[in-house]
Amino acid sequence: MLTKETVIAALQTVKDPEINLDVWTMGLIYNLDIEGENIKILMTYTTPFCPWGPELNQSITQKLTEIGAATVAIEVTFDPPYKMPDDLRALLGV
Repeated sequence: MLTKETVIAALQTVKDPEINLDVWTMGLIYNLDIEGENIKILMTYTTPFCPWGPELNQSITQKLTEIGAATVAIEVTFDPPYKMPDDLRALLGV
C-alpha cells in the first residue's frame, strides 16, 4: 500500500535537470492525493515555459509506478506562480 511517506521519498529522487534539486524540496508539488494505488498530483514548474516539464512528468510517473502506483494523474498549474521556498533560498544563498 502506498503511503504519503513512500510517495514523498520517491518524489525526492526526481531532480529538476536544470537546478539539480528534487521536485519535492523545490516546492514544485502543491498537492498530493493518494487513494489506494492511485495518485493525483497538483504541481507547477519553475516557469510556464519550462523546457523540462514533460521530462519531469515522465520521471515522476515512472518513479511512482516503480513503487506500486497503478495510475498517476499530474495536473500542472501556474496559480499561484512558482516561488522558491524561503528556506531553500537561504540554503542556496539567493
